[in-house]
Amino acid sequence: MRLPEFQLHHPTNLEDLKDLTRKLQASGDCFDFIAGGTDVLPNYKNRLNPKTQVISLSKVQGLDRISPTCLGAMARVRDLVDHEDLARVFPGLVEAASLVASPILRNLATVGGNLLLDTRCYYFNQSEFWRASKGYCLKADGDACLVVPQKEICYATYSGDLAPLFLVLDAEFELHGPKGIRKVPAREFYQFDGIRRFVKNPDEILAFIHIPESAQNLRTGYRKLRARDTIEYPVMGVAMGLMTKKGKIEQLEIALTGSEAVPLWYGDLGFGGEPVGEDTAEGIQKALLERVKTYKNVPFPPGYRRSMAGEFVKELFLKLA
Repeated sequence: MRLPEFQLHHPTNLEDLKDLTRKLQASGDCFDFIAGGTDVLPNYKNRLNPKTQVISLSKVQGLDRISPTCLGAMARVRDLVDHEDLARVFPGLVEAASLVASPILRNLATVGGNLLLDTRCYYFNQSEFWRASKGYCLKADGDACLVVPQKEICYATYSGDLAPLFLVLDAEFELHGPKGIRKVPAREFYQFDGIRRFVKNPDEILAFIHIPESAQNLRTGYRKLRARDTIEYPVMGVAMGLMTKKGKIEQLEIALTGSEAVPLWYGDLGFGGEPVGEDTAEGIQKALLERVKTYKNVPFPPGYRRSMAGEFVKELFLKLA
């Protein structure tokens, strides 16, 4: 399939980027930002909400830094996998990065792109011909969600691998736009709507991810359910951060991806201070299963995906403890 026609812009610094967005807004042009393009361009080929103006961030300087306390949104996913300092302090983050898509796609994909990944759904991620024959959905050209029939909220599923780790680590997202710079806690960034998706405004970019030094006290891990061992999005992913003291839970952070329209942070599920062991692991598993919801809009039955969330969280807890 061919891409639709659009004009491609290549600003080289943040000030030029802000000036360009102001200019396009003033002229009434709709635009998208593009980083690695591994998510946006396939959607454009399927005519999924394409814009006439596209702003590439690939030449904007200074957005690819990597350290244990600050990641540039334009850092390549493969660079996280190969980063020794990150592997030492946040092995779960590196593990999640290593499971993104495939080696070739990780060479192109960016950290920011994975965090801002568009939500996915059987009724959305299809060709124009398929969608026209079935009937359009709320997310593209229609007026009702076909997963949960109503006209207010899109239930397409968020499927990024990295977001649950940043929720666990209590990261902060730094946004840059024509109106200035602002920081938003990762745990407050995502919105439960497969269309709106997050609090970032259309004219803002995600520039940096800040991780508090205190997060380095956590032992981290990630588990991913997918149809194949490569190229696939998570249909259920569980991230965990754990700190124990004298055989008891001092801090426990749990987050999920691939279950609902947003990545979800569950905190410690009320198990702070509990002793480490099989009984606690089973209790955490049960408590999580009482909260997890899944919908029939990505591969694997909802019940199976939900049950695997429980298996993953128990496995991670026993491993990290």
